[in-house]
Amino acid sequence: MTVTISVLADRPDLAEPLWNMTSSWPTFMTKDPIGSMYFDPNILEIFADHVLVYQDDTGAVVGKAHSIPFHLPDATALPADGWDGAIRRGISTRLGGQVANAVSALEISFTADARGQGLSTALLVALRDNARRLGFSELLAPLRPNGRTDLDEPFDTYIRRTRPDGLPVDPWLRVHVRAGGRIDSVAPRSMVVPGTVDEWREWTGMPFDRSGPVHVPGGLVPVICDVNRGTAVYTEPNVWIRHRTGAHD
Repeated sequence: MTVTISVLADRPDLAEPLWNMTSSWPTFMTKDPIGSMYFDPNILEIFADHVLVYQDDTGAVVGKAHSIPFHLPDATALPADGWDGAIRRGISTRLGGQVANAVSALEISFTADARGQGLSTALLVALRDNARRLGFSELLAPLRPNGRTDLDEPFDTYIRRTRPDGLPVDPWLRVHVRAGGRIDSVAPRSMVVPGTVDEWREWTGMPFDRSGPVHVPGGLVPVICDVNRGTAVYTEPNVWIRHRTGAHD
């Protein structure tokens, strides 16, 4: 597949097909209230220099990559609130008129037809190159290791587990490490999705009729349900990855 990579700021005509891309995320993942602040047409327009759109040789949009610049007081210690924190800080930085000194990847995704064709590395490298173009020395990424299936295995143990060739066992983490990324630290509350029990039933099709941990399809950790209060919360850890861009080296 021949892919054309465009910055949304240069191709605002691609905004509509970008929004119309079918999401592969579990429904509950789209209900993160902090994430919803960024994935809004009016807000996304502000960060159009940090959004890449991928087209195949027919001109159809087959992929996208999102990132966000923000101010980080101490770049040596990446924040515990990961993905949510990058979005919150990015919007606060822009509204408060601060100078962004960090940039974080937020999402790289494809249409169903484009998956499995080895595009992940190309899209990741393009996002890193765009960060360099904009003057950032690093691209950060609060990575979601979605190959994790044994939720009883400690998260930190899983992300450090490697194959005989020394690369991570997690496929998405492996893509980042192969591309030069370095594992930095765990963001223990990277994505927090609160909801009522009724909302979680709607999002997952599961009963949520008992208090305690509930394993939901697509979740990296259990949802904690409190039937008495009628609420449930998903708190997902991610792993911070650092990619050097070459800027200012």
